[in-house]
Amino acid sequence: MSGEVRVDLAGRVARVTLSHNGKLNAMSRNMWRALRDQFAALQGRDDVRCVVLQGEDGNFCAGGDISEYPDFRYDETALREFHELDVWGGLQAVLDCDLPVIALIQGACMGAGVELASCCDIRIAGATAQFGAPIARLGFPMAPREVALVSSAAGLLTARELLLSAATLDAAEMRSRGFLNRVVSDDKVAQEVADMAQRVTTLAPQAARLNKQTLRTIASAVGLSAPAPDSIDHLLANAYSYASGAEHREGISAFLEKRKPAF
Repeated sequence: MSGEVRVDLAGRVARVTLSHNGKLNAMSRNMWRALRDQFAALQGRDDVRCVVLQGEDGNFCAGGDISEYPDFRYDETALREFHELDVWGGLQAVLDCDLPVIALIQGACMGAGVELASCCDIRIAGATAQFGAPIARLGFPMAPREVALVSSAAGLLTARELLLSAATLDAAEMRSRGFLNRVVSDDKVAQEVADMAQRVTTLAPQAARLNKQTLRTIASAVGLSAPAPDSIDHLLANAYSYASGAEHREGISAFLEKRKPAF
């Protein structure tokens, strides 16, 4: 299995690092499962008061590890398990974490990167960070639960632009649309996040956990969070029926063969 999700403790701050050498920290199946396990473990720790989610070597996350896709994406059952168990299992673990989670975003924040950032409470980015979800070029849609997550965090207007036109937006634009709390120069983003994390650790930890629980409940009540499973069952029933389709195969094959897809 390739890639890893590493946790390092510095005082009361846990740094969760996405690491996939040579792939801009693209998420492999192993990494999604590790993310789930790491956040589940952090949830039960009393010595941690804040979590920083970051990528290694100047990039947040460039999406999914497409080199793995031919192994499972063309089978509907396997594709459903990947999105509903592996991907959503990791995202849900971040969403369920009662510790404040800060995203440190640098470089590429694409596809899965946008989804991961959408799970965080506070998002701080370097000025040259780039955001997008260009999976239409790969011949497949974003899974329903993941669309709901991104839409709740970035807004429907932005979600539509990212998914329907494969747009890439810079940090300033994402800040103006309300997705980012702060944008600072690339050389200052790590310190900005460190300062924010330190500030969080000085506050009452139980109050933070209770605030997280309250904010989740309110967001759900007003439709500003990813919907409960039963509210999108009608979408999930046929959400992965495209698995063996020609567009799906062509998009992934073209990417791996480094050519333009013919849709």
